[in-house]
Amino acid sequence: MSDIFVKTKLQEQVLAQLEKLIGRFAEREPSLDALGSFPFENIQELKEIGYTSLSLPKEYGGEEISLYDLLLFQEKIAEGDGSTALAIGWHMSLFMELTEHRQWEAELFSRICGEVRNGALLNRAATERGTGSPTRGGKPETTARKEGNQWVINGRKTFTSLSPVLDYFIVTASVEGSDDIAEFLIPRGNEGVVIEETWDSVALRGTASHDLVLKNVHIPLSSLVETKGAIKKHTGSLLHIPACYLGIARAARNYAIKFAKTYHNNSTQQPIASLPSIQRLIGEMELELMQARHLMYSTAAAYDTAENKDMLRGELAAAKHTATNTAISVVDKAMRIVGARSLSEKNPLQRYYLHVRAGLHNPPADDITIALLAKLAVDSQGSN
Repeated sequence: MSDIFVKTKLQEQVLAQLEKLIGRFAEREPSLDALGSFPFENIQELKEIGYTSLSLPKEYGGEEISLYDLLLFQEKIAEGDGSTALAIGWHMSLFMELTEHRQWEAELFSRICGEVRNGALLNRAATERGTGSPTRGGKPETTARKEGNQWVINGRKTFTSLSPVLDYFIVTASVEGSDDIAEFLIPRGNEGVVIEETWDSVALRGTASHDLVLKNVHIPLSSLVETKGAIKKHTGSLLHIPACYLGIARAARNYAIKFAKTYHNNSTQQPIASLPSIQRLIGEMELELMQARHLMYSTAAAYDTAENKDMLRGELAAAKHTATNTAISVVDKAMRIVGARSLSEKNPLQRYYLHVRAGLHNPPADDITIALLAKLAVDSQGSN
């Protein structure tokens, strides 16, 4: 599939580097179907090409990549392995957000950027079993108590993707004695920081999204990096999630087309790609992928240049909704092309199908998206 969305030299260069890696990622992908698995080699190879520092500010040694850039790169990684893409995407999108808003104290941000240039990885730990996704508005049960010149953090976080290799966790907690919710930067090596291997999902097992348990973790007062709501943030970087699922769908599409071009049985003289029914399925996959990718990349391009990014709330949510549901549909059609063997444990399509369904549970969920679009439409008409 030719890619009309590649526009710049940087995009070409990074995609060429990733193209050399994704074949190896795909070879390792079946091993990530096991409980307790994690793509250590893949993450290390991404570090070695400098990928994990691309979203740092230029003054701190990064490329300060755009949202558009990030989506191209994440989609490509996901063609090789979805778990690798989704896991590293959280680190990449986090630093895109930090670079955009610069809400951390400058000296701390500079130091952490230096560590990232040397391979350090970060992710947020925000979700809890009792409150669900923070996008639903629940208050964290994790607590932060001020004790002298330190904070003491206690709680448990779920869905801590990339957990086996994270160097820092950005933990949301309720501040005792106030109504504040704050984010705290916690090094992995601190006493009381424990990763409990709870991740038993049948989809994207390689993300190792285990529980982070915090037991009387003591950190300096300066580790409070943000009070929630102090700066209004935009969620454009979350488009790394649908980019991942579209990448998986493209891998399914590629597999199905290669199969259709080479497979025939004794009832057909030509490969099944010549059959009208198969051509229809292939054509439908192409159309759906075109539609989803155009919406996602046009939204990213608009976000990168918009002065009022809040105006794109609907487009951002719609792009995620469309990409996720398109990915599910495309993988389903790929399985119809390949037939019963797509259900073989050795066939990647059965894993792709489970992986893309996970997108239904990443924020924003479909119900929130539809409600948002309805509200925006009604509000745009004003009152009569």
